[in-house]
Amino acid sequence: MTVEIDGIKKEVQTGLNELLEQAHLKVGDLVVLGLSTSEVQGGSIGKDSNLQLGREIVKTIVEIIRVHHLHLAVQGCEHLNRALVVERSVAEQHGFEIVTVYPALHAGGAGQIAAFEQFHDPVEVEHIVAKAGMDIGDTSIGMHVKFVQIPVRTSIKEVGQAHTTYLRSRPKLIGGQRAKYEWDPID
Repeated sequence: MTVEIDGIKKEVQTGLNELLEQAHLKVGDLVVLGLSTSEVQGGSIGKDSNLQLGREIVKTIVEIIRVHHLHLAVQGCEHLNRALVVERSVAEQHGFEIVTVYPALHAGGAGQIAAFEQFHDPVEVEHIVAKAGMDIGDTSIGMHVKFVQIPVRTSIKEVGQAHTTYLRSRPKLIGGQRAKYEWDPID
């Protein structure tokens, strides 16, 4: 398949902006990206990584994330146990354990390599708790999004040929029959 990069970038921008509109994130919140460039091109996940495509997609996302003063974590593939690239300052601020590994095209993937190139001081961490996420190509980002996860419906169902999923989170609703979920002060 020939990849039409401008169309893919537009799909990424639209999907991410619609996610951010619905996720109600605050400055400094963490957003996770799962990305299979193989799937974007119409292939099978992990079989046809495309570094140039990864660079274009991650660059597009980083530009939007920075405008909103959010932080991005880019999830790797199962060969890195789905470890994530984040800025060192983010890892330190959140107390994430930094691990020693560097992504490769077929271990971590094109998205992680692109993140290493785009970030100021990138490191890998094993686990995060993001407030929202964008999954391009069914990479299974749910393990990195704060419980309770809520699917977000956007107008973008695919980026290129890759199925997309968007998640946001909300606090748990606890209690029973008498519980209230909105504040109503007593006079």
